[in-house]
Amino acid sequence: MSRFFLGVDVGATKTHALLADEAGRAVGFGQSGPGNHEVAGYEGLSCALQDAVSRALDRAGVRSSAIAGAGFGIAGYDWPSERQATLQAVSTLGLDGPVEVVNDTLIGLLAGAAEGWGVAVVAGTGCNCWGWDRARRTAQLTGHGWWMGEGAGASELVWYAQCAVARAWSRRGPDTSLTRAFAERCGASGADDLLEGLCQGRYCLAADAAPLVFRAAAQGDGVAQEAIRWAGRELGSLAAGVIRQLGIEALGFDVVLVGSLYDGEPPVIEPMRQVVQTAAPLARLVRLAAPPVAGGVLLGMEQAGLRTAHLRETVLESAAIACTAIS
Repeated sequence: MSRFFLGVDVGATKTHALLADEAGRAVGFGQSGPGNHEVAGYEGLSCALQDAVSRALDRAGVRSSAIAGAGFGIAGYDWPSERQATLQAVSTLGLDGPVEVVNDTLIGLLAGAAEGWGVAVVAGTGCNCWGWDRARRTAQLTGHGWWMGEGAGASELVWYAQCAVARAWSRRGPDTSLTRAFAERCGASGADDLLEGLCQGRYCLAADAAPLVFRAAAQGDGVAQEAIRWAGRELGSLAAGVIRQLGIEALGFDVVLVGSLYDGEPPVIEPMRQVVQTAAPLARLVRLAAPPVAGGVLLGMEQAGLRTAHLRETVLESAAIACTAIS
């Protein structure tokens, strides 16, 4: 009987499931809603898994009994104390083969690092950073954002820019075109109304306002440019911390950049590169080109004892096609 391998990428907004055969070719893809237990609870995680995986199985015409190994990258899975509840949610899929669950940052690392180890820095709505050394020893951050001093995803970038607007209004900082951009975004009549509304909860600036910061920076706004440089330095510091935890400062390895904030490159990437390469001069920053769920498939193959080096490119390429076709 043919064997298949399952990869699942669980996030705070959506869940992806991908099936591949023994040659690494994607044969089924499924998508469902958020599964991060911090957002949806463990019951929500179970539902998201069941929905996405059943869709992938149906599209592939494959039964779950044919899955020989599965890898799950799960946003919000940050601590050993969460492992039992996470595995319990996975067990509702009724899989017979071996499984592994990791933080979703690590499947991005598997998909993006040529040698399967190094550091991955996620910067989307939020941010996170994990790493593996050659022996798969793990290093991590808390994954809990700005209130643990871990910036900067789009949410933190907008927060930083919002503070700059407040400083400009109170004459503690330079003027910025972000004042008008944010006021227009919120429907405010001007700076006074914007800041009063933000303070009183009538207005809200969230991660989806981040493109306004990049647009202002591209138009020459110095405050917006500094906000983006700040984000890059902060993201670099996340990687540098994980690098030092692993003790790989003298080695050459990939730092995989995962997430939409990097779409604004190079303004955010160059200051990040400076910080990373100060800590590890031989580190290489690489953008993740494949969907992260491809790393889940590779992890699933490893659980079944497969060597994945010769399958990696096929998995990545076919995953990109499968995910694009459905999305």
